[in-house]
Amino acid sequence: QKNTAAPDDYSVAEVHEIAGKGIRATINDKVYSLGNAALMTELGITPPAIGDCGTVIYIAEETTYLGYLLIADELKPDTASALFALKQNGIQKTVMLTGDNKTIAYAIADEIASKLPKTVTASNPLDEIHAELLPQDKVSIVEQLLDTAKAHSTGKLAFVGDGINDAPVLARADVGIAMGGIGSDAAIESADIVLMDDRLTKLPTAIAIAKKTMNIVRQNIWFALLAKAIILVLGALGIANMWIAVFGDVGVML
Repeated sequence: QKNTAAPDDYSVAEVHEIAGKGIRATINDKVYSLGNAALMTELGITPPAIGDCGTVIYIAEETTYLGYLLIADELKPDTASALFALKQNGIQKTVMLTGDNKTIAYAIADEIASKLPKTVTASNPLDEIHAELLPQDKVSIVEQLLDTAKAHSTGKLAFVGDGINDAPVLARADVGIAMGGIGSDAAIESADIVLMDDRLTKLPTAIAIAKKTMNIVRQNIWFALLAKAIILVLGALGIANMWIAVFGDVGVML
């Protein structure tokens, strides 16, 4: 039902983003703030603790608390099977990096564990969980993981993300993977691989394709070197003719 006391036109001006806290805007000459508890504290407001699981966005008019919005992420249906498949493919460690609070992060992790195949004995496919991160915090953790991997020669680091805040990390990781359908343009431009249909189960498929491609490349290199070596020996013995040379060039390529 329309509130007859509310104006039909809204004049919005002076919209400001407050990094890591929220936004502030002037609407019909009144300042409204939307953000987390830290932003409310700046206004001298003590926001209520919300017990529900989700990201809480508090709303204030000037210095008067109005209420809150609760936003909860939904787990993709294929997340658990994708993480399980990654472990099966030899991925040594899986890490969650999120800006959500710890309650949400661990609730999502528990939900993932509950959807694993019944034959899996591991409690959770996630080895580490880092929550309440700002964009620069994600970069710092990825730097630490890269340093650890380099020090122990444990392999390469891949990062999967879709938001504009993930772009710096996607660029910094050894392999950046963006979710193409829902991902921001910045994330897609920064990534090395783009999953166009946003299905995480395509990630193990991409790894399998990459491994098979590298096997074919190695086979081609060794076959070409072996064929050239044989032709060189035949040429030194005076056995090789022009047709063998053509085979060594064009034939090996085919």
